[in-house]
Amino acid sequence: MPRPTPEEMVTRARDLIPVLAGEAAESERLRRPTDRAIEALAEAQIFELMVPRVYGGLEFDLDTYVEVGLALGEGDTSLAWIAMFYVEHNWLLCQFPEAFQTELYRDRSFVLAPGSISPVGELTPVEGGYRLSGRWSWATGVSHSDWVMVGGLRPDSGMPPEFLLFALPQEEVKVEDVWHIEGMRATGSNDIVVEDRFVPEERSVSMTAMIEGRSPGAKLHTGPLFRSPMMPILGLAASTGPVGQARACVDGYRERLPERMQYGPLGPQSERAASQMRLGRADLEVRQAALLVHETKRELMARRRNATLLERARWAAQLAKAVHLSLGAVRTIVDGSGATAHFDRDPLQRAARDLSTVSGHVMFDLDQRLETLGRIELGLDPGFSLI
Repeated sequence: MPRPTPEEMVTRARDLIPVLAGEAAESERLRRPTDRAIEALAEAQIFELMVPRVYGGLEFDLDTYVEVGLALGEGDTSLAWIAMFYVEHNWLLCQFPEAFQTELYRDRSFVLAPGSISPVGELTPVEGGYRLSGRWSWATGVSHSDWVMVGGLRPDSGMPPEFLLFALPQEEVKVEDVWHIEGMRATGSNDIVVEDRFVPEERSVSMTAMIEGRSPGAKLHTGPLFRSPMMPILGLAASTGPVGQARACVDGYRERLPERMQYGPLGPQSERAASQMRLGRADLEVRQAALLVHETKRELMARRRNATLLERARWAAQLAKAVHLSLGAVRTIVDGSGATAHFDRDPLQRAARDLSTVSGHVMFDLDQRLETLGRIELGLDPGFSLI
């Protein structure tokens, strides 16, 4: 298959908007993505976006990555979230040692893998690797996964202990169904349990090295994509879907206003000043959110692993602000859409629940992100390591 251009990939993503929108309700009912949604994303080569060309991937840079994420988000927040995490997790897997990467991509040019990076695993160094046990939450996309990634602290590595990320085949972990939640139901972000499994050394990588852009993969792959720090790329993966969905909600509100009749006096809602103001406010909030995402992407592409701690903290705060602006836009629209917007059949209620849930993600804790940014600007210890 000929390699698509970046423009063709964005077109493919936009063509998926009605597909994801059509699968959203059933995915939410199942509390995981439908098979059709995953198949459509795979057929469009979305999961190959960040896989190196040497493994048959597309290896597009962050500008394409962001545009694809924003487009997918217009279809559904949860399904875009899964898609972009699968994409970003292929980038993560390509930070591991070369021997493991060769194993991963021997038969297919992408991997489907959740990543629960909290360092809660109990590990014991042994000859050739580690014995690993633990329970991890928030394993987005585990329902369709081939591999899983989980975090742990190496106990014999001094203070602070070394933060490692491990990869295990799906069949070596147990999935516990705990995903009963108000929003983002379709992500199927269930718990992962590992019971005393051996993990070879080559299936581990230092999180610190990845955060700083100096992992084994950063040395192996020469493209600029692999010389980028981890957390901003993760933040872009998580923020594009919510911002895209907020844009879809604004567009839908604009289309509905002339058709919706209101009483006192009788007339179309589009003639009400309050509705016009809501539309204008929501539109500006989404535009601000998109500008913050694009500015973060632009600055990250310019700086890569040369980014300072201050720059990385500012990017994290910008992306958190973008998500909260998107949530505000959707709430503005819901508040002006009457009781109809709260029926199960109306996608607007799902968008409101999804964005409310997303805004609670640790990456988008705006108070924490702003505090960290302010501390660094004042020359204080950041007090938060994942930036």
